[in-house]
Amino acid sequence: MEFKVNDISQSEREVEVTLSYDEIRSEIEGEVKKEASKIQVPGFRKGKVPKQIIKQRFGDTLEFEASEKVANSRFWQLAKENNLRPIGQPVMTDLDFNIEKDFKFKVKYEVLPEIDVKDYTGQLIEVPDLNVKPEDVEKEIDNLLRSNSSQEEADAIGDDDNFLLDVELTRMDESGQPVANSKPEKMQIDLSNENVHPDIKANSRGKKVGEKFKFHFHDERMVTNKEGQEEKVVEHFDYEVLILGIKKIVLPELNEDLIKKATKDKLSTEAELRTEIEKNIQNYYDQRADEFTRNRLISLIITKNDFTPPSFMVASILDEMVKSEEERLKKEGMKKVDTKYLREYLHPSALNEVKWFQLKTEIQKKENLEVTDKELEDLAAKDAEKTGLPVDKLINYYKSSNQDERMLDKKLFDFLKENNEIKKVNPEKFSQKQKEEKE
Repeated sequence: MEFKVNDISQSEREVEVTLSYDEIRSEIEGEVKKEASKIQVPGFRKGKVPKQIIKQRFGDTLEFEASEKVANSRFWQLAKENNLRPIGQPVMTDLDFNIEKDFKFKVKYEVLPEIDVKDYTGQLIEVPDLNVKPEDVEKEIDNLLRSNSSQEEADAIGDDDNFLLDVELTRMDESGQPVANSKPEKMQIDLSNENVHPDIKANSRGKKVGEKFKFHFHDERMVTNKEGQEEKVVEHFDYEVLILGIKKIVLPELNEDLIKKATKDKLSTEAELRTEIEKNIQNYYDQRADEFTRNRLISLIITKNDFTPPSFMVASILDEMVKSEEERLKKEGMKKVDTKYLREYLHPSALNEVKWFQLKTEIQKKENLEVTDKELEDLAAKDAEKTGLPVDKLINYYKSSNQDERMLDKKLFDFLKENNEIKKVNPEKFSQKQKEEKE
């Protein structure tokens, strides 16, 4: 037997195999005999049909079918003996079988690429410097007051934004008349909502029930024209608003009773509440900054060590992503999901997930990062004190729930954060830079 392995890409190989007929004669004859025993011809018992009659009826079909099975068997034997390590499902790309002469075949298969991962330390990573601002705390206080507010009927809209308006909107044309075939739309407007158009807030001041006011806005968006080019479209809207009802939003006093109610008796003073809110917001910002750091590190390391991962693994991850997204969209009420679009949209994410899995595995090996049995036992001992569960059961649970993998993942990122320069930058500048990078 002769064979040669050709590298197609970092993760694809093709093996060419040549055998003499004598090397596979017994295997071919064995497969043919096995299939012949299943053939039934009138006048003969099953499995007792003479060879010459089978030859007349089927020609060389049984030999060719047998050759495919022999080629498949020989490939796996070859892979085992020569440590080819195929993953996924190998594909027969060529089969050249000449009875009583020679036998050649080619099999394309995928492997985990060998990666000498580099440039994963000593890099500069910029992340937004997220810190609590006074207005962040005020916004949370305002949300607390509004969630405990009451409403009362009002005759007119005052100077602040604490009003709910029941209105009827009519879209007007350029001549100031209602747009043809349009119907007035009834809705409620909360003037305290920061997304309400400024003209609505300004033009409704001092108005009473039964009175009208107008507002105007324009919508700008990019669309693809017939030539396939992006162009800006600006659409103008003019509305006349009839006020049907006005309610004043009455905010409660931020006193001890309200604070105790909102915090389930954990806090009682405004100072304590503000401190707690500030701490919670900062924790949230710290988590976001950590996510930014993680994502930037992954993106940088992939860029520095780009390679072609096995398509089999990418397809498998992509299938899971698409299925999960389809289920989410259906739960949200979407009846028809464009699977083709989802696959195209999610493919880059699946590709990067496979790349990162292989890269992080190589880094963990290179840096001897691992979770020891002692570390799992220590964690189980701590959790046993809290839960009252036996240590051995907790350890078994950790292993079955991949807790050790999560611990290893944390070790890896702690290592990466310690061995790269993490520079905190102004959040606005960071956002602007990200926008420019996307463009």
